[in-house]
Order: sequence, then C-alpha cells, then structure tokens
Amino acid sequence: MTAHTPPASPAARVAELRELIDDANYRYHVLDDPAIADIEYDRLMRELEALETAHPELADPASPTARVGAAPSREFAEVRHAIRMLSLANAFSDEEVAEFVRRIEEQLDIREPSFAVEPKFDGLAISLRYEDGRFVQGATRGDGETGEDVTANLRTVKTVPLRLRGDDWPHVLEVRGEIYMPRAAFEAWNEKARAAGGKVLANPRNGAAGSLRQLDPRITAARPLAFYAYAVGVVEGVDLPPLHSQVMQRLRDWGFPVAELAGTARGAQGCLDYYRRIGAERDALPFDIDGVVYKLDDLAGQRELGSVGRTPRWAIAHKFPAQEQQTRVEAIIVNIGRTGAATPAAVLVPVHVGGVTVTNATLHNADQVARLDVRIGDTVIVRRAGDVIPEVVRVVPELRPDGTQPWGMPTHCPICGSEIVREEGEVVARCSGELVCPAQRVQSIFHFASRRAMDIEGLGERLIDDLVALGFVKSPADLYALTVADFVEMRRQADERDGTTPESVKAGKVATKWADNLVEAIDRSRVTTLDRFLHALGIEHVGESTAKALATWFGSLECIRHLPWPLLTVVPDIGGEVARAIGHFLEQEGNQRVIDALLAGGVRIEDTHAPSTKLRARLAPAIVLAALGIPKLTEKRAAQLVAGPDGAAAATSIDAEGLATLGMPEAVASAFLEWRAQPAHRGLLKRTLVATQALLDELATLDGGDNSCLPLDGRTVVLTGTLSSLSRDEAKERLERLGAKVAGSVSKKTSFVVAGEEAGSKLAKAHELGIEIWDEARLQALLDGNR
Repeated sequence: MTAHTPPASPAARVAELRELIDDANYRYHVLDDPAIADIEYDRLMRELEALETAHPELADPASPTARVGAAPSREFAEVRHAIRMLSLANAFSDEEVAEFVRRIEEQLDIREPSFAVEPKFDGLAISLRYEDGRFVQGATRGDGETGEDVTANLRTVKTVPLRLRGDDWPHVLEVRGEIYMPRAAFEAWNEKARAAGGKVLANPRNGAAGSLRQLDPRITAARPLAFYAYAVGVVEGVDLPPLHSQVMQRLRDWGFPVAELAGTARGAQGCLDYYRRIGAERDALPFDIDGVVYKLDDLAGQRELGSVGRTPRWAIAHKFPAQEQQTRVEAIIVNIGRTGAATPAAVLVPVHVGGVTVTNATLHNADQVARLDVRIGDTVIVRRAGDVIPEVVRVVPELRPDGTQPWGMPTHCPICGSEIVREEGEVVARCSGELVCPAQRVQSIFHFASRRAMDIEGLGERLIDDLVALGFVKSPADLYALTVADFVEMRRQADERDGTTPESVKAGKVATKWADNLVEAIDRSRVTTLDRFLHALGIEHVGESTAKALATWFGSLECIRHLPWPLLTVVPDIGGEVARAIGHFLEQEGNQRVIDALLAGGVRIEDTHAPSTKLRARLAPAIVLAALGIPKLTEKRAAQLVAGPDGAAAATSIDAEGLATLGMPEAVASAFLEWRAQPAHRGLLKRTLVATQALLDELATLDGGDNSCLPLDGRTVVLTGTLSSLSRDEAKERLERLGAKVAGSVSKKTSFVVAGEEAGSKLAKAHELGIEIWDEARLQALLDGNR
C-alpha cells in the first residue's frame, strides 16, 4: 500500500513558494544562471497569488507578489540619510587619475594601492535599508543629506531583494546602488509605446529616474527597471570584511546584483588599463555607462582619508569623453519652459549620438547662439555626455551654405503671442504672458494656489497637472468656476488615462468628500489681501516683500495695474529691473484679461485704500523723469530740464536749442533727444507724465494728514517664543499690514519685542538693550483694534 504525503498547510505552501521564487530570481538576476523555465516560474507565481488571495492573513510586503505595485501616493515623504550619500569628483584625463592616486599614496604612505574598480552606471542613485533581513525603506540620494521615500516603487523592481538570502546578515544593513534601465528593455518599451501612440522615454537614464519617481507604484512596476549595488551605508550587528571588493562579494551572497565587470586594479596604471578595457566594451554593454569608478579597496584607508564636503578623497569617477557627431541644422525653434524661459533649440537632421538618436539639441540662450554663430543650414557638431541634454558645441564654418542669416530671438512667444522679454543683465529671455501662456499654466496656477499666495489648501501640483492636461483649467481664473462634479469627472478621466481606475469607481461608488473640500478651499480664497493677490500673479521678481510695498504705497489693484513702470520705482527698494518686469507683465492683454476674470469670478481684495500721501514727495518731476532710465539724464539733470516755465511738460517737446538755453550739456541733450526720438520711448514718456499728474490730483483730494500712515509705520518688531492665538507667520503678516518691519534678530534699531511662551535668547537680548517688551495680550489688542 502506497503512503500518501499529507497536503501542506496554506502557510507552509506559501512559504515554500516564496522561497522557490526568490531562489529563481536570485539565479536569474544575480548569478545569470536560470534554474527553471519561464513557464514554470509563471506557474509558481500564479499559485502563490491564488493562495495569498484566498488567505489574506498570509500577506507579506516581502512577498514576490508585492512587486505589482500598491495604490498611488499623493506625494513623497522626506528621508534623512543616516550617513550622507556622497558625490564623486570627476577625472577626465590620465594625468588627473595619476594625481588622484599620488595624493592617496602620499597621505597613506603606501605604494601602488589596490583599488576596487567598476563601471559608472548612468542611472539614479538610491539607498536601500534592511532590518533583520527584510527590505523596509528605499530613498533617492536627493541632496546627499535628504532624499525622497520611494519604498513602494522600489518594491516593484525585481532585482531589488525584498528578503536577504542566508542568515549571517546584519541587524541593520543599508545598501547604496543605482537604478537603471537596460538598453534592450528601453528600446522595447519605446517600440511598444510608439506602436500604441503613447509617450516614448527620452533615454534610459531619464526613463529610470522618471519611472522611479512616479507617484503611482503600479506605473513603476510596468517599467523595465533594474538595480546594481555598489556600496554600503549603515551596518549594525555584523563586522564586514576589511576590503570593499570583499564587501561587494558578501552583498552578492545576500542576494544583491553586483556588476560582473567590477574588479580590482593596482596603482594608477592598473586603473587606466581597466578604464581602456571598459571603454572598448562600452558600446556592446547591455546598459549605459558614462565612465568608471575607482575606490580605494581598503576600508580603513577610506576612513582615514575621509571626505571634503560631499566628495570622498578615496574615490573618483573617470568619465569617458563626451560623445560627438556631425549633422545639419534644419531649423532653430524656441521652447518655452514652465517658468517662461525661452530656450532656443536646433532642429537637426537625425544623428546617432551615444546610443540615442538625436533630432534636437539645445542652444541654451541667445548669447550662446550668437557666440557660436549658429544658422539654419549650418553643419554642426552635436555632443551628448551622460544624462546631459544634447547640445550644439560648434559650427563647421567651411561647410556653411551661401545666403545664411544670423539668428535672432523672436520678439513674441511662439505659443501665446505675448512679448518675449530679456531684462538688462539677464542671460535668459522670458515670455511675459505668465497667466495665459499654455507652457506656463501648471507653474503659474501652482504658484497662485500656494500657501503664501492665495492659499488654496489641498490643490497640489499633481491635481493641477491633471486639471490642465485634461482641459478643465486654462488660467487661475478658471479655478473659481470649478464644481464638485468637475473635480470628480477630472479624477475619472485621469484614472482612465493612467489605467488606475479604483474598483470602487468601477462599481459605481464615487467618493466626493475630497472634491467638496477643494471647492470649499477655493471659495475661502476669494477674499484676500492686495499683497497676497499681487504675489499670487507670479510676476517675475515680485515676492512677498515687494508685493507688500506695492500694496502699502499705492493701495489698490486698479491703481497699480494701470501705472507705467517708471512710477513703480518711486517705491523704496523697487528698482528699474523689478519695475520693468511688472510693467511687461501688466502690458500683456492676456494677463489683464485674467485679472478681470478673477475679479469677475468673485475674488475680492479686502484691504484696498487710497495711495499713501508720502508719494507726493516722490512724484517730483525730476524724480519721475530720472526714473525713466534715459541715458545720462540723472536726477540733477532732470531738475535742470523741468526748471523752465513749462515744467515737466517740456520734456515731451523741447528741442536741442531749448535744452541749450536751459544750460543742458550737449552730451546729455543729445542722449535725451536720441532716446525720445524712438516712438516707444516717446509714448512711455507721455503716459508716465499723465499718470503722475493723475496720482497727484488724487492725493490732493485727501486730507492734510497721511491717510496711509499706518500705526506701526517705520517701526521694527521682533517676534520670539510661541504665541497661543495665532501662528508666527500670521502675526508677521498682520504686523506688516500695519506698517511694521518684522526682523529676525534684536538690535538697537528694534522698536519692541513681542514675547510669547518659552521666549529665549531674543528676549534676553531685548532686556540687555532696554528694548520695550510686549506680551501677547498687548499685541492682540493692537491687532483687534486695527482690523
């Protein structure tokens, strides 16, 4: 009689299947020695999925089935690295490598040290944290101190072990490495995307970085990502071997992929021999690299050498030369970025550079185009180095065809038609149609809704991306027409587009509380202050302090939005560059239409008041004329110009003889007349003089006192400690509305200090200097009395 083996319990079978699948993954991805056929692997996965579905109590985030991706996140949390993730210095020549090795030899008093050598992957640096052998957290490098938590996304990468092999691993192990996209997988992905009419990835590195930073891990799971380990960070509970190369072998034993091309080399010559060998194999490799890395193999020596800033003294990246090819410029176009930056780019006859077909190359800015003298029809050299955007590096002048013309930046945006402005001293030209330019919509609306602007709680960048992409919003004014039904429909379309429609929605159950909250937040933002509204418009150079100054001095939106820019310079701390930026913004009809639409949509500015009577002294004719920026026309010379019987009006019609009669130096007179001869300048002069008189007429109707001399005008206040009735930001904002300057430190110039609970050194400093101290009750009484 044959004995029957009793069936395994679900828990035992699940554990067995996980072990079998983990072993298959290790042999396939780490050892490159598959143990089972793909069909058998798929069968095991299906059985495990079925068991986990039938027995949800057996779910485990370290299970191979967890790689399909979890529900989407709305944002990434920050992760502070326990040990800083360093950035390598670069070497571009044999001499630099020899110098790097020589410094190590001198500092450690050794000859021909041994180096761990490895390819420099062209991907995204990450950190993986394991506790008791299980993957618990993954983060990007970020700035080296703080990265983004991408744990859910990293769980979907098959070459990232979710559980470590063996049992001799540390209690805590942090592994550093590179997420990358293999070349073949990248090409296959793009081929599939092109066939489906979808969006192709720019290159393997950008594909890897963009895939890992998806807020929805299910999108990451669909992307062909891979991982290689190259270092360790925090290690607790186990002493690692003394050599880096030995540590890498230990990581391999624990289940981490380690570059097969990694090895060791002795001295500078050994490193250079490795560099040349890898360089010769580069084009045939299954992944992109942009150089090789040399690390002192001895870990004790690494610790002794330490680092300088964020750069280790014991390691260096030896970069391959930039890859260049020759092609021809078919056109020069201007791309408008999210912030309005106008960047010229060359449209090229397609050329293969560094494993990528390049059809466009950046020209950076108008100065670079002029410096290179790039023209349509030119033969040019295009360079692509690592993850750098392809660029035109030089023209081949002997191949230039006859009849080419120098290129110039267009005067108007190719997308919205607004004026393209390049401010004096600036390299970058910008589209001034901030509120109406489609290229700037997401950025302008995101800024408009931000906390220190209109403060629309819950309206984050991803929601704005979807609202714009799906056509629900074209300008900030459209936000005030949105309904709960609009938000729900937008979410439905976005989920359908991304293939992430929740099961509850498919079943007809639609949650709307989030949409209710958003509509309420938008409605709350309708009532605002002038400085917040001005800041929210996103005008170049207009931050919170500039917006407050404009609001304090001019008092109303209607006054500010129709002023010629020279009059803005009469406000303290607003110079010509800032004033011109405001003027260019307000001269665009599209921006003015959006302002009108915002007001029509119910936005109400609650603190409108008459202009400050202190403007009278600042609107003296000589000051106003000098503000126009006319060459050689200083305030002293402008006073000379208006000294005649016609006053400032003479500036619009006076001739050379009249200027000579006034005693104006010939050079100054000539510069003034040449400036005024330009129609645009003549029109600006007339508008400025008319607006000046209108302001003076309005100020004349006010009473003798200074109607906008605020209670705290000219006083400096310092806040310290915790206030119970309002936040520090709220207190600062309300004090500034009353004319105060809120400073961060106590000095002899401080008028008074507001001390809340647990006030510290600032309070002590105030007592030492004899500065007046206010408690919270006194502050609240002032604020309540000046609402």
